[in-house]
Amino acid sequence: MMSGAKYVVFLIGVIFLVLSDVIYASSNDADDSSVGGDFDVKVFTVASEETEGYLRYIRSANYYDVEVQTLGMHEEWLGGKMESYGGGYKINLLRDALEPYKDDDKKIILFTDSYDVLFTTNTDVIVHKFKKTNARILFGAEKYLWPDETLEHLYPVVSKHLPKYLNSGLFMGYASDVYEMLKAPIRNTEDDQLYYTKAFLDNNIRTKLNIKLDYESEIFQNLNGASSDVRVLYNEATGEYFVKNIQSDTMPSLVHGNGPSKVLLNNFGAYVAGAYKHKECQLCKENKFDSKEDQVNSPKITIAITIAKATPFLEEFFDSILALEYPKDKLNIFIYNNVEYHNELVQNFIETHGATYAGVKQIRHSDSYKEPIARNLAVNYAEREASDFLFVVDAEAHIDNPSTLIRLIERNRNVIAPAMSRYESSWSNFWGALSEKGFYARSHDYMSIVKNEIRGLWNVPFISSCYLVKKSVFPKITYADDDLDADMAMCKNLRAQQIFMYVNNEEYYGHLVNNEDFNPMLTNPEFYMLISNQLDWENRYLHRDYVNQLKPNQTYKQPCTDVYWFPVANERFCDDLVKIVESYGKWSSGTNDDERLAGGYEAVPTRDIHMSQVGLEAVWLRFLYNYVRPLQEAVFLGYYHTPPRSIMNFVVRYRPDEQPSLRPHHDSSTYTINIALNSVGKDYEGGGCHFIRYNCSVTATQKGWMLMHPGRLTHYHEGLRVTKGTRYIMISFVDP
Repeated sequence: MMSGAKYVVFLIGVIFLVLSDVIYASSNDADDSSVGGDFDVKVFTVASEETEGYLRYIRSANYYDVEVQTLGMHEEWLGGKMESYGGGYKINLLRDALEPYKDDDKKIILFTDSYDVLFTTNTDVIVHKFKKTNARILFGAEKYLWPDETLEHLYPVVSKHLPKYLNSGLFMGYASDVYEMLKAPIRNTEDDQLYYTKAFLDNNIRTKLNIKLDYESEIFQNLNGASSDVRVLYNEATGEYFVKNIQSDTMPSLVHGNGPSKVLLNNFGAYVAGAYKHKECQLCKENKFDSKEDQVNSPKITIAITIAKATPFLEEFFDSILALEYPKDKLNIFIYNNVEYHNELVQNFIETHGATYAGVKQIRHSDSYKEPIARNLAVNYAEREASDFLFVVDAEAHIDNPSTLIRLIERNRNVIAPAMSRYESSWSNFWGALSEKGFYARSHDYMSIVKNEIRGLWNVPFISSCYLVKKSVFPKITYADDDLDADMAMCKNLRAQQIFMYVNNEEYYGHLVNNEDFNPMLTNPEFYMLISNQLDWENRYLHRDYVNQLKPNQTYKQPCTDVYWFPVANERFCDDLVKIVESYGKWSSGTNDDERLAGGYEAVPTRDIHMSQVGLEAVWLRFLYNYVRPLQEAVFLGYYHTPPRSIMNFVVRYRPDEQPSLRPHHDSSTYTINIALNSVGKDYEGGGCHFIRYNCSVTATQKGWMLMHPGRLTHYHEGLRVTKGTRYIMISFVDP
């Protein structure tokens, strides 16, 4: 434990550190903006096509008024495979471009890669920092030696925590010196980093041209191996995010997602260069597509529905597909159903609604296609139908916002997913980061995105369950990989091709159901899903007027003294519960002997089935907690017991020829609930509950309505005779 004085000192220290970060960022920004602006600087990059990475790079350059000359654009790439060796072509292009400046010892050349680089400030600041180094040529430094590890011993010794190896993706220097460095010939397919490395490690060249490495990442930040050192932070003074190397306490001016660190760069790209400014997504406002009101011109879309495993609440899933606000004659439906249990539901959807769509294609369970093959077939179907988009929707993704399709189209991204998560869970349809082995890792902002504490457009390494794909990406999609599941294979493939995957949470789109414990062998298996799928369970089973009773200043029906009446469950709840117990069928004898009870004796026996017998005990206790307890606290003021405790939860059956009534008794409870599971006058006649002390009867019970009354002492009662049909009621003795 800290003493009071020590705690105060500690707290002051923490406040000082926080303020110093803000002051440091603000002062650096202030210094940056006041730097002289007449530097003769020229910026070069190499790119052969306008990938999303390149466009992001140019966006960041434009934001800081950096003019970039791109070499090799729309020309054949001659440099070989960059992921292994290659890049000599970049050197040859740059050498040719520098020919006019080969004797200029004043002009400063800044060279950057483009597909995986971001500017975080302007060239005035960059040159100002460069001049402080007194170098003639300055390269970025990284923590890993590539491509020839045998050269390690030739590198100068530096502090252990600093990156010590040259990276060729970011460098700058005076034109005449850079040109001199590029004099040695190199084939297009040879490695550019090795070329520059050898120049740096040659003591004569390094000394003559005064080549240095930016060990402290003052200007150049290479992210590979530095993920724990680099943060994106918010500057309250400017309303902008900036990149900081907390290890060297510097604010780099260019950030390079070299090697496997591109995922981290993608994350930074959602914040820096004004992408997220004044705590609002500015990137979301850019490059948007204006949706046309004229439905004739609506893009054609194939909706690819995948039912890979038994999934609860599939009826509601198809309802959400039907509710999409989009002209159905512009939609093709492709359904892959790998679950025999769902055959009838899928077939009913197709027979009832298929004709309203432009076309329907189904792959049945009996066709025996594996999931990756079926998903690839969906892409092929979209291509054959000349679809402009493929909208992938898996059975666990419930689209609660009917405008979702339109909103995603408006965002105008190649691949975009609406953010979805399980109810009150961090399980979502995207990952914010990757582990070293390519599996899930949590990014710094993952929970903030899932909880909608920040809203925007996020470049992520993995999406699943629900996403929209432009037709230009169709040929680049594959779900097949022997070592990965279909979603992971697809995302890995897109990442390898530098195709960005975005997730959008600017508004609420929907949620994911949890299908992990779904058992289709049960009778009405969704009834068992309250704990794992509360939202969907409520939508299916809760009475539509239930929530209104929780509003302030409610007046509750009270047919007898301290007997309250509430609508809690809808007709489907009642019918499904009755079907569950009747399918089980093992009704008690109605005698005093009851082996289900601890003492084996029931003082006031009924014909009943306990929730524990049909596997619903835990579900029912959650029902008492979620929906009964709030009503009890509203009417029986001053009594709180959380969670409610009940060891007697059972459905009672009354029949004239079986057990038509129940003798007067007190319940072994603090309070009792009694839910009518069918309708008087329709399913049975007679019945009801008579409270003897008050000479008051409740006979006009309503299906799905709950009676609540004290159990002991005051409310001595009896079950009135059923004269015709069968009456079902659900009973709980709460807090015995």
